[in-house]
Amino acid sequence: MQLHILKGYIQNIYLVQEDAGLLLLDGCSRADIATLCDYIEQHLALPLSALKLIMVTHMHPDHAGGAHKLRRLTGAQIACHPKARRWYAGLLGRTAHLIDVSLTWWVANRLGKAKKHIWYNPILKPDLLLLDGQSLPGFADWQVLYTPGHTDHDLSLLHVPTKQLYIADLIVSVKKRLVPPYPVCHPNQYKQSLKRVSDLAPNQLYFAHLPPRAAASINFDAILAQAPTLPKNHWHSMKNRILHTLGRQTKQH
Repeated sequence: MQLHILKGYIQNIYLVQEDAGLLLLDGCSRADIATLCDYIEQHLALPLSALKLIMVTHMHPDHAGGAHKLRRLTGAQIACHPKARRWYAGLLGRTAHLIDVSLTWWVANRLGKAKKHIWYNPILKPDLLLLDGQSLPGFADWQVLYTPGHTDHDLSLLHVPTKQLYIADLIVSVKKRLVPPYPVCHPNQYKQSLKRVSDLAPNQLYFAHLPPRAAASINFDAILAQAPTLPKNHWHSMKNRILHTLGRQTKQH
C-alpha cells in the first residue's frame, strides 16, 4: 500500500495505491478534480480508470464536492454512510449547503487562494452504503469506522495491517492548538468518537487540514475538554445571536 498525499484547494487529498487500483479516501472539492486527475495520469502514469473507489467521509464541500464528477471521469464507485444522502435535504439542508460553500470560499481566502468553482449537487447519489466495521469493497485491508459528531454521518478509515487512520475533520487546528472542528452537531457522539480513536491507539493519524502525526503525540483529553456540551453549528449560533440581541433590546427598554 502506498499513500500519496496531495495539497488540495483547502484540504489534504489522500490517494491510496494498491494492486487492486486507486482508492480516494475522500471526495475532495470540485476545485481539486484537475489536480487529482493530472496526478494520476502524469505522476503515476495510470489511466483515470485506475481509480476504483471514492470514499465520502461526510458531505461538506471539501469532502464530497468532487465525487460525482470524478465518478463520471473515472468510472469509480462512490461510497458513504447511509445518512450522508440526506444531510443537505430540504429547505434547511439547502440553506446549510449554501453556508458551507460560502465558508469554504472564506477559508480559501484566508489561505490566500483565489475563488474557484466549487458548487456541487448537495444530494449525494452513492453506489455503495457502508456501515461501521465493514471493509472497503476491493480494498479489504481498509475498514470503516463510524465516528459521528461533526455531522451525523462521519466516517474514519482504518488501514488495519498498519493501524494508520484517516479521521477527516474529527480534529482541526486553531492558532496551532488541536481543537474540535466547527460545527459539532452532535456533542455526545463527537466525544464518543474521539474517545474511540484514542482507545484504538493508531500508529499514525491523517487529517483533512493538518499534517500527519503520530497518535501518541496527541493529548486527546485536552481536546475532549474543549468539546461543546451543546450543539455548535449554524442554527444554534444564529439562534444564540437572535436571543442575545432580543435580550439586549429588552434590557434597553
